[in-house]
Parts: sequence; structure tokens; C-alpha cells
Amino acid sequence: MPEVIFSGPDGRLEGRYHSQTKKDAPIAIALHPHPEFGGTMNNRVVYNLHYAFYKMGFSVLRFNFRGVGRSQGTYDQGIGELSDAAAALDYLQAIHPNSIHCWVAGFSFGAYIGMQLLMRRPEVTGFISVSPPANMYDFSFLAPCPTSGLIINGSADRVAPPEATFELVERLHEQRGITITHREVEGADHFFKNDYSEILINNVTDYVTRRLGEDTR
Repeated sequence: MPEVIFSGPDGRLEGRYHSQTKKDAPIAIALHPHPEFGGTMNNRVVYNLHYAFYKMGFSVLRFNFRGVGRSQGTYDQGIGELSDAAAALDYLQAIHPNSIHCWVAGFSFGAYIGMQLLMRRPEVTGFISVSPPANMYDFSFLAPCPTSGLIINGSADRVAPPEATFELVERLHEQRGITITHREVEGADHFFKNDYSEILINNVTDYVTRRLGEDTR
């Protein structure tokens, strides 16, 4: 998979980019977990999300937030990381200006950053939020949430308890004009270890494939 280095707001950012041959292929970015707890773009969940989108025909970019791996800068409490994600989306859109589908996928801290990003980028047409840490961060900025998406968590998640995810989903269900699909995987922990990884990716693939099939443009 080609390594790429692109400009971020605080220096160079390191990524992995997998492209399609179709010029109008849909695009997606995948965002990794918390940098201060070992999160990198090579996290297994992020890696699997990346390949799942590629197999569905997307051109995909995952990257290291500032201060991780070869990315320059230092951790910035989520503020700078949101700017990094916006720069990554800019980079991908510059390569694929004709894409009509733009998705954001994130895991844990990456889910939090991803859902902030879609509030600022109206071109985002769908999102995948895996194990969103609704117990650690305030998601009230999703008022209203601008696009439909999938929120998926494990019933045995001790990092981001299912109760907090359920409360987030219930608040989003009250909003009009969007559809939030929620899947809770029985027995899975925060990281979807062991066989739960396949269940996670199957859920993501089924959801994204259905959404793409419903598009009438």
C-alpha cells in the first residue's frame, strides 16, 4: 500500500493511500484511536475499516495524527487532530475531485474526531462510528447531525460503556432528516478482538453497500 506524506496544519502528516482506477470512485478516510494511548493508523480496527472500504470500491486514506509515527507536531487535545482530519480530507478530495460519495470512518477517539469533521464538511455523505467514547467526550455538537450513518459498539465495552452509546443514539434518533443505524455486537469489547472483528466489518460492509445502492443520483 503506497505511503503518502501530505501537508497538515502543523507539519507533514504520514498516511497510507489505496486508490481505485475510476476517477469518480467514492472516497473515505479512516481515523485512529487516541494518540496518547497507543493509537496509530495501523490499529487493527482502522486497518480493517480501510480495506473494507477499498473492497467496496472506495479510494481510501488513513493517516497518523500529529505527533504519531512520522507525522509532525504534538498532541493537541483533539483540536489540532480535527484540523489534521480536515487536511486529510482536503488531500483526498484534491486527488478525486469528481467523487460524489465522501465517507468518514473512525474508531474510538477517531470516531469522536470524525463526527466533529462531518459537522464542518457538508460534502460528507455518510459516516461509520465504531466504539464512540460518548462517556468521555461531549457529543452535543451534533445538533443537528448533518448526515446519516452507522454507530456500532460492543455489549462488553468497558472503555466506552454501551449505556453511553445508547444515550447518544437516542438523542440522534430524535433529529429529523437523518437516519442513524445502531448495531450493538453481543459479547464484543471496545476493540472487537478475536472473531468480533469479522462481525464488525460485515456490519460496516452491509451498511455502506446498502447506502450506496439507495443513492439515486
